[in-house]
Amino acid sequence: QVQLVESGGGLVQAGTSLRISCTVSGSNFRLDTMAWHRQAPGTLRELVARITPTGSTNYADSVTGRFTISRDNAKNTVYLQMNSLKPEDTATYYCHLDKGWGRGPWGQGTQVTVSS
Repeated sequence: QVQLVESGGGLVQAGTSLRISCTVSGSNFRLDTMAWHRQAPGTLRELVARITPTGSTNYADSVTGRFTISRDNAKNTVYLQMNSLKPEDTATYYCHLDKGWGRGPWGQGTQVTVSS
């Protein structure tokens, strides 16, 4: 059974940085496309960043230049480095093992709150 466990969320001030992590078990991680999504109250879940097995990445326009997704295949872990955080980045962040078309398991989410 595939499991995704996020960690590293918290309360930070605007302009600061935070790194969240997602460790995957039960999957051939190095062959998986991984993604981070987020959802704020009253909004739809949105894609933040994605990384393929070869390391290609793509980002939402709202985070380009501020966020960086990376992976460590030796640790079965994907990271999201978030810099220059803004209050509008406040959301629950979800890790997703992306099988395409929304398929694949999700983590339980980690809360990121950015105060102004």
